[in-house]
Amino acid sequence: MSWGAIALLAAGAYGFKLAGVMGLGRLLTGTWATAIGALLPPALLFGLVAVQTLAIDTEEGVRLAIDARLAGVAAGAIAVWRGIPFVGVVVTAAVVTGGVRALG
Repeated sequence: MSWGAIALLAAGAYGFKLAGVMGLGRLLTGTWATAIGALLPPALLFGLVAVQTLAIDTEEGVRLAIDARLAGVAAGAIAVWRGIPFVGVVVTAAVVTGGVRALG
């Protein structure tokens, strides 16, 4: 990939972020729009975590994967539910994932 393409993609990403900061706040003035704007980032984050945890690309296509990553995400979710600080959640998830991989 050329440096020009990288610079163009970086400028586009910055432009999208700037447009969101400048314009999205003006659009989200109603009660329902504010609620949707507040719930959208957690929903998108959950979707990304679910896809990265459960999907594996193979030659035949995408398949469901139940492995150590799922155990780590489950342990992290329990840690969040119990009110553990973020660093503790990350360490808990990493230790559980590593332990399951070491055992299996």
